[in-house]
Amino acid sequence: MELNWTTFVLEIINFLALLWLLKRFLYRPVLQILAARQAGIEQQLASARDSEARATAMQQQFASRLADWEQEKAAERRRFDAELATEKERQLAKLGKELAAERERSAAQDANRLATQRRQLAGEASVQARQFASALLGRLAGPELEGRLVQLFIAELDALPEEQLAEVRAGLDGQGQGVVSTAFELPAAQRQQVSAAVASRLAPQLALEFRVDPALLSGARLSLGAWRLDFSLAGELAFFPEAASRGQRQQP
Repeated sequence: MELNWTTFVLEIINFLALLWLLKRFLYRPVLQILAARQAGIEQQLASARDSEARATAMQQQFASRLADWEQEKAAERRRFDAELATEKERQLAKLGKELAAERERSAAQDANRLATQRRQLAGEASVQARQFASALLGRLAGPELEGRLVQLFIAELDALPEEQLAEVRAGLDGQGQGVVSTAFELPAAQRQQVSAAVASRLAPQLALEFRVDPALLSGARLSLGAWRLDFSLAGELAFFPEAASRGQRQQP
């Protein structure tokens, strides 16, 4: 087969023209499309990398904020525990003071109640003792016992301090009248003894009136105005409530 160079050259020219046409109208648009797609992919990848970087940064920020929040929460918990402990101590101290005050009030009330009960019992005991002593001494009272008590009355008058008698004389000013009360009628001899003792110790010119007062039970009582010298069973029995009252006031 004979090679036709003209045909061969024309074929080459046609092939080159085809290549130029393909390159111009097909390859370049395809390359442009591929380049555009590659650019889009690169842009998407860059956007994805940016999103990933932002997500990582946000995750790190969130982790840091979470750690800070945990620290803040722990600090707040410690502060709350400290305030709670302080408030608990304050409330316990307050409760202790209130309990102590209540115990003191209760102790004071108990002491006052016991003191009141003691006073009542002492008063009742004093009344019962006086009643018993009155009943007993009332049985023993009589002219013989009264004679002895009158002698004790005279001895008591003789034993009075001079200072006290001077005050009584100053009140009488040499005048006035005295009253001698006895439970029974005194014999004349005992009246003279009493009058002599009064005249010797108080005032020679003092007039005495002798009276009978059965309420005295036994003994004698000399009254000179507001001043009184009592040596009777009734006077001694009247001492019971007063002595009991003084004893109660002196108790702690």
